[in-house]
Formats: sequence, structure tokens, C-alpha cells
Amino acid sequence: MSDPPVPPSSGPGTEPDAEVSTEAYDRLLALVRQRRSCRRFSDRAIPDGHLEKILEAARWAMSGANSQPWEFIVVRQPERIAALYRAYQEHINDLNFWLEQRFPYELRHPGFRLEGGIEEQYRRLQERPGWSVAPALIVVLGDGRRQLGSVSGASTPGRHQTHLTDALSNAGTLIHLAAGSLGLVTQWVSIHVQEPFKQLLGVPPLLTLHTIIPVGYPQQPLTGIFRRKLSEIVHYDVYDEAKFMSNRQIVEYLFRLRSSTVRTYFRSRGERYTQTPASESEGGESSS
Repeated sequence: MSDPPVPPSSGPGTEPDAEVSTEAYDRLLALVRQRRSCRRFSDRAIPDGHLEKILEAARWAMSGANSQPWEFIVVRQPERIAALYRAYQEHINDLNFWLEQRFPYELRHPGFRLEGGIEEQYRRLQERPGWSVAPALIVVLGDGRRQLGSVSGASTPGRHQTHLTDALSNAGTLIHLAAGSLGLVTQWVSIHVQEPFKQLLGVPPLLTLHTIIPVGYPQQPLTGIFRRKLSEIVHYDVYDEAKFMSNRQIVEYLFRLRSSTVRTYFRSRGERYTQTPASESEGGESSS
């Protein structure tokens, strides 16, 4: 696929018409706001060419020194998608399920707020279809050797490979936005244990398997999402100490966060939220 030409009026160093730039911003903001995460997909097919359009956008992501460390595997075989989901359930959801038991119910991640005894909860978790029927997955890989093109400080021992993961996250963000622009939904699937997925996909050991991004259509309409107000997160010139949260305020915020997002999270899985512990009736900001 050849690179599309860049109009001179929109290139670096130009000063586009104010009205045109405002319209472009409005379109961008509308796209960002309409993007949704989905955790239960229908089996509706993705139109031909859409995945290539998504990846065309992804390859224009930012990376340190333009090193472009990303590679992508497009998975469309249903049996391979199902196998990857089984590995996700066995190696990642299992780990997270048991670790979430450390927390009181109201503070657990919405994906692990399940009814019944511990065995019943685990059974319900394992029965979720999740993204096993998504029509396609985009697997984001990274080659850390390419990122050696960045400044040497990025590879300092103890600093991890931040430029590599930054670049892969940038590419992932563009995948989600490009999919949203085409009327598709996605999910950001973090891969904490890479080896089982590498084996299923034949990925060389040296590469990083960063994320899996299911792409498709939702099983049911998705709801809005919660965002903090701009006035809460922006500082001018120096940090505003009045906005710094104490440890107690952080815990209170986490309770409010859970109560304001759990319904949206359930709906993204194609489920109806019916659990109403007493502590959730105390309020918190609602999704919009």
C-alpha cells in the first residue's frame, strides 16, 4: 500500500484556516468520545479492507527516533482465536481472579465482581465467551532491537524498555481510534504472561507480545464512559497542591470509580448489572 500524499495546507509548519482546524478538532474529539471498549463481540464479519485501513493508521504512530519497533499479526481463523482466548482464560484471567480475592467486593476490578460462592464465581468467569467469537484480532508485537535507534538513556539498566512500550502503546491507541472511525469496537487486552500466546502464534522469543486487540461489532449497544473533569487534572505553570489527593482521598476515589464504571463494564460484556451492595448506594459520579 503506497503512502497517501500529505496536502501542503496540512503539513508541518503551515497555518491552516482557523475554521478548518476547528472542524478537524471537532471531528477528532467526536471520534475520541465515541470510541468504546467491548468485551463481548458478535460474529458479524468485518468488511474487506477495514483491517488494512486500521493498520495503515497504526504505522504512523510516534516512536523514539522514529525506530518503528512494531509488527502486527492479524488473526482471523476462528479456531486460532478460540485457542488464544482459552490461553487468556487459563493464564491471565485465572491469575487475576485469585489476586482480586485480596480486595473487598466493592474494590474489585469490575471483571471479577461475580455472584455466588468462590467456586460459582470461578465457574461463571470460565464460561464467559468474551472475545472468543470476535471476527479478528490484531496482536501488537515489538522488536526491542529496532528501538535501539533511540537515545541510549532509554536502555539504561533499571529503566526498563520504556521507549519500546511507549511506541507500542502509541500504535495501539491509533488502532482503537481507527477502528472507531470505521464503526467498529475494540478491547485493549493486556498480556501479562506472554509465553503461551507466543507459542500459539509462532512468535520468536526475542520479540515482545504487547497486547491483543479484538476488533468487531458488539453483541449489544454499549453505554457511555466516565471521565474526570478537565478542571481536576490540569495545572498551569506549576503543580496546584490543592489538587493533590491524600491517601485517604485516593481510596475514596477508588470506591467512587468502581461504582461509576461497573455498569458500563458489565454492559460491555453483554451482561446486565444487578448487583447492588449497600456501599454502592452512597453515590459517586455517573457514567456519561
